[in-house]
Amino acid sequence: ADIRVGNLECTITERDTPEYNKIFPFKAPLETATALSLGRFDLVSLANNHAMDYGYAGLQDTQSNLGQYNIATVGAGLNESAAHTPVIITKNGLRLAFLAYVDVLPERSGFDPHTWIATETKPGIAWADPEQIKADVTAARRNADLVIVMLHGGIEIGDFISSISNEQRLAAHTAIDAGSTLVIGAHTHVLQQIEHYHGGLIAYSLGNFVFDQYDGIANATILLRVLLTRDGVQSYDYVPVLIEDGLPHVIQDDLVPAIGTLVAPVSP
Repeated sequence: ADIRVGNLECTITERDTPEYNKIFPFKAPLETATALSLGRFDLVSLANNHAMDYGYAGLQDTQSNLGQYNIATVGAGLNESAAHTPVIITKNGLRLAFLAYVDVLPERSGFDPHTWIATETKPGIAWADPEQIKADVTAARRNADLVIVMLHGGIEIGDFISSISNEQRLAAHTAIDAGSTLVIGAHTHVLQQIEHYHGGLIAYSLGNFVFDQYDGIANATILLRVLLTRDGVQSYDYVPVLIEDGLPHVIQDDLVPAIGTLVAPVSP
């Protein structure tokens, strides 16, 4: 791929003590940044409900460790302006602006991710307020050929396979209606539908990738490949993946029929 992006659902830090009362605080060793570099990632979203598990200091550690390998981060930062500032990547003459947002429910522990929303005076994450998404995408379009929005939202898989939530759909549709070309989703921990909408493409959730908490269908996922031109999404396809012992492995296209049912390319 010319550009590789993903959602980084953890901090990369050596800090030992989480700063919040959460059931699952996530962190990864410093070697993780090296691994992402070897995987040739260009950008990761930190707009999620684990980017500040170890406080703003942990978020800074993550950004610093990734920055050593020129891996950009989007969707979180020192203040509201930083969290909402797009990352611009130019490749093959095409100028792409990336934005990222969170909209998730409070956790069972009682922790409310709203407390992490970045303000003018407080570090944090960019929240997926539809009006803010509209304003950010509109502004980003002035400085880029295409805008890509990464959304962290929806309802996590539990005893049932979650469907696309109203809030998830509203945020994605708002991004496309404001002028973004592509929306890439995460958070539900299960692969969800890909939708053609008003000339744009929405992948509501790419599910898990390097993750070891779930069983069954939550371990079936994809690598999404999208071909972009100045006119927008030219086409897309995918590489089917099955997660085993926490690690993704490429599989034959028909090994997990549910994958094709959800994301097979169709005409707009």
